[in-house]
Amino acid sequence: MEAPVRPPKPEPLARMAPGMQWGLILLVSLIFAALLEFAGLPAALLLGPMFAGILAGTNGATVRLPQPLFFAAQAIIGCLIAASVELEILTFFLRDWPLFMGTVIATLVASSFLGWLISRWKVLPGTTAVWGTAPGASTAMVLMAGAFGADARLVAFMQYLRVIFVSVAAAVIARLWVDTSGVVLPEVDWFPAIDWQSFLSTLGIAVVGGLVGRLLRLPSPYFLGSMFLGVALHLTGYVSFQLPEWLLAISYAVVGWTIGLNFNRTILRHAARALPQIIFSVLALMAFCGALAWMLSHYLGIDPLTAYLATSPGGMDSVAIIAAASNNVDISFVMALQTARFMFVLLFGPAIARTVARLVKA
Repeated sequence: MEAPVRPPKPEPLARMAPGMQWGLILLVSLIFAALLEFAGLPAALLLGPMFAGILAGTNGATVRLPQPLFFAAQAIIGCLIAASVELEILTFFLRDWPLFMGTVIATLVASSFLGWLISRWKVLPGTTAVWGTAPGASTAMVLMAGAFGADARLVAFMQYLRVIFVSVAAAVIARLWVDTSGVVLPEVDWFPAIDWQSFLSTLGIAVVGGLVGRLLRLPSPYFLGSMFLGVALHLTGYVSFQLPEWLLAISYAVVGWTIGLNFNRTILRHAARALPQIIFSVLALMAFCGALAWMLSHYLGIDPLTAYLATSPGGMDSVAIIAAASNNVDISFVMALQTARFMFVLLFGPAIARTVARLVKA
């Protein structure tokens, strides 16, 4: 007689109580986030929890966050993006809009071609590669990708890998061209005094915007609904936002855990197999943006470092810090081009992804 087949042993975390699982995930998240902050990499408060979630998900964690909490985090991040859109940047954009639009469209065409290429190679499923190669707006792309049938886990893997590559490259450029030794970053005030009018207005925009987005059936309704409503009210001067660091940290962690805990060993192996092609797409996009920067500098006389930082495909926080550290960089030009591309990707990313997906299937 054949020996009975033993059932597979449960994964390590599956044997733990939910409270113990969450305690371990929280501890590992804090360690990862601290290490990323120490290394000077951006989005540490999102990437740390996401890495911890991936580690837990691939070791049998059974805990998941309630969906309403994820929706609330999306709405808060929508408010954060709305608060970053300033009239000064729009005014600067309108002054030289043909230059900005030409650069933005060229970058989007290049990234869409890379997404199409990876999809044609059948490295990643569906429109995942298109969303993953979109230049900038990393968190927004991850939040919206799932609504359009892409695998948000692999999109996150691609987007944040590029953020790390771009940020490291920007740091190297800063060390070579810019003396940042005298730059002291402001200390983070985790628990500022609450301006109740601004704070409640922010929460109100998150709630109302999310509900309106749901009623209008927007893709990723809680994120886009709060962002569109927030931009409209912010630019017209009706509201001012207050987004304390503790609230943003919670929102980033919720997004990171939600993405990370949905990873399993199969999807992780898929990501590992696709790693060479993903790295190729990241380096190719960085090289293309570097060529754009050279053209802006050579033909239009724009300062080379200003052109490089303005066309850098992602890592906006790092780019802003480096731009502020140099007296020779035109920070208004840098942030206007970065913001223009960010908003263009948000508005037209879904349509571009659908178009490229149809071309892949043709």
